[in-house]
Amino acid sequence: MWFKKKEKDFFKMLYEQGGKTLEGMDALCEFAENPSPENSKKVLDIKIEADELRRIIIEELNQTFITPIDREDIFDISRAIDDVMDYAATTVHEMQIYKVAADPHIKKMIDILRKTGRELVAALKNLHQYPNIAMEHATRAKTYENKMERSYREALAELFEGSDPIYMLKMREIYRHLSNAADRGDEAANLINNVIVKIR
Repeated sequence: MWFKKKEKDFFKMLYEQGGKTLEGMDALCEFAENPSPENSKKVLDIKIEADELRRIIIEELNQTFITPIDREDIFDISRAIDDVMDYAATTVHEMQIYKVAADPHIKKMIDILRKTGRELVAALKNLHQYPNIAMEHATRAKTYENKMERSYREALAELFEGSDPIYMLKMREIYRHLSNAADRGDEAANLINNVIVKIR
């Protein structure tokens, strides 16, 4: 028994990864309000930290024979959460490359992502011991994807009323990244709900 390897808490690891991604959404919001080099670096540093948490999860999956839920579900939830953070970092990169500031639409879309992140973190926190509560939060997270889709279409409609095609192309790309992030958040919520159905 002394040499028995301690069982890995994959629920906790997913929760920590979700929390780090939520931290990234908060930093992205700060960057949108004040696109300083410091705020840019903060988002990108958090992405690196989030990537490390995902690598740890993958490494532990490779070393663990029995997992508390299907290893594919653990991997896929982690991947979807990681994609949300990746899109956040890409948004920062492209705003800097294109030299554009966050308009009200971008700020609104980032706020939707932050609210999605809060619900996903709450779902992951309760996934193991309180699956019904976790499902409530995951279901709420899914509602924000619909709000993002409406915001995305509103942003495009207003954008295409402009007369600067270069600016339109730049902003459309940034809107698209934020919309894609919401899609990945929706996928994470679906995966969490699928796990709950299995473990009930």
